[in-house]
Amino acid sequence: MGFSGEPAEFLRHLLNAALAAADPAKMLPPELPPPPTGRTIVVGAGKAAAKMARAIEDHWRGDLSGLVVTRYGHALPCKRIEVVEAAHPVPDTAGEHAARRILDLVQGLTTDDLVIALISGGASALLALPAPNVTLGEKQAITRELLRCGATISEINAVRKHLSAIKGGRLAAAAAPARIVTFAVSDVPGDDPAVIGSGPTVPDPTTFADARRVLTKYGIDPPRGVARRLHTATDETPKPGDSRLERSRYTLIATPRMALEAAAAEATKAGVTPVILGDAIEGEAREVALIQAALARQAAKGRFSTPPPCVLLSGGETTVTVRGRGRGGRNAEFLLALALALNGEEGVYALAADTDGIDGTENNAGAMIGPDTIGRARQKGIDPGARLADNDAWTAFDALGDLLITGPTLTNVNDFRAILVLGSGQEE
Repeated sequence: MGFSGEPAEFLRHLLNAALAAADPAKMLPPELPPPPTGRTIVVGAGKAAAKMARAIEDHWRGDLSGLVVTRYGHALPCKRIEVVEAAHPVPDTAGEHAARRILDLVQGLTTDDLVIALISGGASALLALPAPNVTLGEKQAITRELLRCGATISEINAVRKHLSAIKGGRLAAAAAPARIVTFAVSDVPGDDPAVIGSGPTVPDPTTFADARRVLTKYGIDPPRGVARRLHTATDETPKPGDSRLERSRYTLIATPRMALEAAAAEATKAGVTPVILGDAIEGEAREVALIQAALARQAAKGRFSTPPPCVLLSGGETTVTVRGRGRGGRNAEFLLALALALNGEEGVYALAADTDGIDGTENNAGAMIGPDTIGRARQKGIDPGARLADNDAWTAFDALGDLLITGPTLTNVNDFRAILVLGSGQEE
């Protein structure tokens, strides 16, 4: 059975399937433990934190209280768990105050008590409790530099953990000897619990030396308090084998791979062969676009291992080294570079989006392209190459009316990319 649908609708359907597979309301309840003999405290952070908290409230039988922090605009009303909103990706005082309250909530617990920690993408910025002798302003400054330089999320979080009083296993250490059960939605390549949300409830394998190496690698001159902390502090994060974390259990309830597999299943139903290129793809967004454009062009001409109609699916987290002054997240940048590389290739359409609904700091989840994208842009007086050079993909897609706006999805399994190849039927 061949493909007979409308490309944009088909690609949106695949995204919706991926989001459904990462919905905490469906994935969390079956994993809940039985209530303890003591208290149950729910704490957490991330873009999915409010929906995860609501899922627990809807299914928990017993005593329950707590606090979670999520990004502005991502809250849901809860009755027993307080939901606070704060800034992302650069932290603010609301996140700092919420993190301090969360740390206070887990103090003085006993072996009869249970802490349920809810961690999802964005938790690193939202749990913004600076380590001793580091100010919030200094954390904000170093965060901005790390986000602009092209560092990977693992590198960024290695620095964050060593500037924090709550991340890198410190939350779990503070909650000991209570039992800790963490439910996480992965937004990082490789699904490493120590990287997801900077691992507040798991041992941290990175060190102060690792954090210093990241700043050296990218030529970042840190604020004075940050430099002093990274060079002189001796209070390392809890490491594997730390007895304070021995009663901590960790469960991934949603991952990028699960989302891609759900989209692949829907593609198959529509008569389109799915090809999952990977769920942990990293690198500069525009360079990843060049590679995937080459694969799509080969597929369009019947020179790929899978003939059209097919859809190339991928996840992970690309990066953007910001050199221009424009507007645009990594998914918009990926798509503009992809459209330029495809150069109007017949029968190729694509969607790329951040599954949390926000691409970077703009109002869109991502965007969509087709064979006519570059031609339409030039007709409107837009120079796509110049927009890409200025990191201004958002402006280009906004002018074309091709931004993908979903609003907050209340989950986050990182980037979702789908390239639909229907084939041109022509050989060059």
